[in-house]
Amino acid sequence: MTDRGGQRLLVVNADDFGLTPGVCRGILTAHERGIVTSTTALAVGPAFDAHAGALRDSGLAVGAHLCAVGEDPPVLSAAEVPSLVDGRGRFPLTWKAFLARAARGAVDADDLRREFTAQFEVLCGAGLSPTHVDAHQNLHLWPQVGAVAIELATARGIGALRVTRTLSWSPVSLGVRALSADLRRRATRAAMAFPAASTGLDEAGHLSTDALVAAVARLGRGGAPSAELAAHPGEVDDPDRSRYEWGYWWPDELEALCSDRAREAVERAGFRLGTFAELTVAAR
Repeated sequence: MTDRGGQRLLVVNADDFGLTPGVCRGILTAHERGIVTSTTALAVGPAFDAHAGALRDSGLAVGAHLCAVGEDPPVLSAAEVPSLVDGRGRFPLTWKAFLARAARGAVDADDLRREFTAQFEVLCGAGLSPTHVDAHQNLHLWPQVGAVAIELATARGIGALRVTRTLSWSPVSLGVRALSADLRRRATRAAMAFPAASTGLDEAGHLSTDALVAAVARLGRGGAPSAELAAHPGEVDDPDRSRYEWGYWWPDELEALCSDRAREAVERAGFRLGTFAELTVAAR
């Protein structure tokens, strides 16, 4: 979408609200003092319940960060979603482990449907109204997961989703490109809105100020009417984060998102900041 003044829409989305207290506070700070306009909330995150009220009161737009992988257990019991968990009732740790199971037909779509429904209910029970959907570790790129996410979002009147993209040409990235194209087709058939361009996967966890400025400039040069920049801010002092061995630079991303250079980059690229909800309104 483009305003009459020629400005295009940029959604700056901070992932993983609920992961740790420091991540929750970092996201809210990046909204209050920086360029973050949206977050996706992780209903299974250990810090979600304690910080959901602050998120609700902040006015920050919220999406559903649906989860079937990672360090944290599902909302439902192992007996309710047996194909999603191991003997300890835990999700696969990574997207690679999940896809290995899904590719051999070991993941039941009904289990995904039940767990994602429960996660939506956690978010709605906290007084949040999701504007869009995506998935932890971008798992919604996988057709089985994406189909369930779109189905449930549509049933709840959620009209937008993230379409993850990459500029890389590694073997894994070739798969991402193919899956991204398939997700775009599925979303279009379901009349769901999504940004015309996006970045953040290639820079995930390492969005320094220089990298952020370069990413926004690249999106600006692309000329797309709308775009998403995905980020992962968090506070420096966050002992709970030690259980997530991702190698992310959460504090550096927080600093970048709150910097004057970030705002200048957005203005220079011809964007205005906004949310996924605006994409939905424009599509309708």
